Amino acid sequence: MQERDEHQSLLDGWNSPPNLVTYTRIVLVLVFLWADISAGPWGSGKPWLRFTAAILFIVAASTDKLDGWMARTYNQVTELGKLMDPIADKLLICSALVVASAFQEISWWVTGLFLVREVGITVMRFFVIDSGGKVIAAAKAGKYKTLTQCIGLGMLLMPVWALTPTRMVPAALPALGAGAPLWWTIYYWATYILLFAALALCLYSGYIYVRNVWRARKSA
Repeated sequence: MQERDEHQSLLDGWNSPPNLVTYTRIVLVLVFLWADISAGPWGSGKPWLRFTAAILFIVAASTDKLDGWMARTYNQVTELGKLMDPIADKLLICSALVVASAFQEISWWVTGLFLVREVGITVMRFFVIDSGGKVIAAAKAGKYKTLTQCIGLGMLLMPVWALTPTRMVPAALPALGAGAPLWWTIYYWATYILLFAALALCLYSGYIYVRNVWRARKSA
């Protein structure tokens, strides 16, 4: 693939097809938030709306691969795209985490660690740009983190409790085994295991990013 100009402006290619896909993902975040919040904790108020929120989340998360594939395939990788793509991911994931914690579906300390890392890296990206440096693309650990987060949150958002005869809404993880079918308990345990794995990858990839920025500035 042809190399990009090292002096490329941040706004160069702002209206390229891959970037338009990224903008669409950001709009989907707003619609997802409305559906998720309106559905109530675990979707207990309106299960169909929680299911809609889950589908919107999955669609918005899946299109991350689309804009990245388009940018690489058609040589439309831009500095703005490398900046906005992870921001779109962070808006989607962080908003889902905050709502989940507000609904007591995830502990606040877990969401807090995610937010500290995500906001910190985003601020650092802007600092690098403001200092005249190039945006550093996400490392493999960060991409695995995003994938794990998306799968875990997508599973959490799905109102699978509505598929049980009793339609018992889960109040907390320790209570899942009380009267719940075995498959339901396994499903939610797997969900939380994925989210904790994502947290570990989140912190590790944050360290990798800070290290790469430090090395790039030293060698500049």
